[in-house]
Amino acid sequence: MLRDELLRRAERDQRVREAAAPDGRLTIVQGLRFLWTDRRNTGWLARAVRRHGWPGVAAVGAEAAHAAWLLAQHADRRPRLQRMFLKALRGAVEAGDADRRDLAYLEDRVRVNAGLPQLYGTQYHTAGGVFGPRPIEDPDRLGERRAEAGLPPMAEQDARMRRLARGEQP
Repeated sequence: MLRDELLRRAERDQRVREAAAPDGRLTIVQGLRFLWTDRRNTGWLARAVRRHGWPGVAAVGAEAAHAAWLLAQHADRRPRLQRMFLKALRGAVEAGDADRRDLAYLEDRVRVNAGLPQLYGTQYHTAGGVFGPRPIEDPDRLGERRAEAGLPPMAEQDARMRRLARGEQP
């Protein structure tokens, strides 16, 4: 069943990521597990989306629909497929069958992977020893875009991300 497979794959995705050191460093074996898990999940999700369309809330429930987003979010090594997932998720959101917050995160991820500034401020990195959000397009309208997407104010997002970066609970 699609729902069960989405949940199983998302659980494995998170298990592999939780095995990393708090500073994000990976052993060679952990790195290979990341690559293997993401590659298999991306391929599987691509086949599922081509066959059934985006696995929205109506078809698989909210938890499994969010799991589909998670797999799409981690499809970074296959940008063409990640863009396909974004388009499918966008259609599901427009139909009221997926979460706008998931769309905002995937939109930012796809944009960052394409070398473009993000729209919602969801993607962070460390550059020159400084942790912070990746470049943001039209920062003056960031609060408005985040509110439309159902995201908390940027100050809350930033505090949460910094706690996570320090290895604290969100």
